[in-house]
Amino acid sequence: MEGRYSFSVFTKPWQKMPIPKLGEFIKNLGFDGIEFPVRPGYQVEPENVKDGLPKLVKQLKKFGLEIYSIAGPTDEATFSACAEAGIPIIRVMYTVGPDGYLASEKRAQENLDSLLPLCERYGVRVGVQNHYGPHISPNSSGLLRLVEKYDPKYIGIIWDAAHNALNGEEPELGLDIVWSYLYMVNLKNAFWRRVTGPEAKVVRWDVYWTSGRQGLADWPRVADYLKKRGYEGVICLTAEYTAKEDVDRLIAEDIKFARSLFMEE
Repeated sequence: MEGRYSFSVFTKPWQKMPIPKLGEFIKNLGFDGIEFPVRPGYQVEPENVKDGLPKLVKQLKKFGLEIYSIAGPTDEATFSACAEAGIPIIRVMYTVGPDGYLASEKRAQENLDSLLPLCERYGVRVGVQNHYGPHISPNSSGLLRLVEKYDPKYIGIIWDAAHNALNGEEPELGLDIVWSYLYMVNLKNAFWRRVTGPEAKVVRWDVYWTSGRQGLADWPRVADYLKKRGYEGVICLTAEYTAKEDVDRLIAEDIKFARSLFMEE
């Protein structure tokens, strides 16, 4: 039944919303909790995580909301604050530098090596997310290759359905590859949009971020596979839309759609 899953939302679009208003807004949308961006200009910034994150957790608990993960720094102060606040996961991504994929992958693993003692000390996990384009990695096999030497108790994977689809990967295959390291599933959607006319000498495409029903990522297939495999955990809707002015309407529609997919018959 649906109780096996917790539905989270990335609060990046509501950067300036006061926390009491944010808590009420997120709860009324129908979410169980959030992923919070610890970044400059947001309600909790990197410089004040020590006091800010525990305070944020207490404020959101008044609305029955949890913080399931953060996207932010990976310094010791942030690990310590997450441990104190009871936030279990820090989400990270790694980009490919000018020296190429393999050299960048090596640097990413060196970074994860340096984070492992913090994971062990504070009991906070690091989840690496897939991302289309020059990232480590755009596909599930690359993600597994990056983390498979680590204990999944500390280092794992946050699998994103939209980036999986933009990379042309079947969702069932992608999820199967990362399953033993899977911490969390991101649901968003997108498609490739042609930005040059037919007269162009070289065609160019960009990504259009859209609602859950409209893009390349097949949310029903993702949900069916997760239910089949007995997934129990967080499903995070990242509220990323090219039509930023419609974010409130679109995320309200998407959480209803997502919850309907995970209802058992």
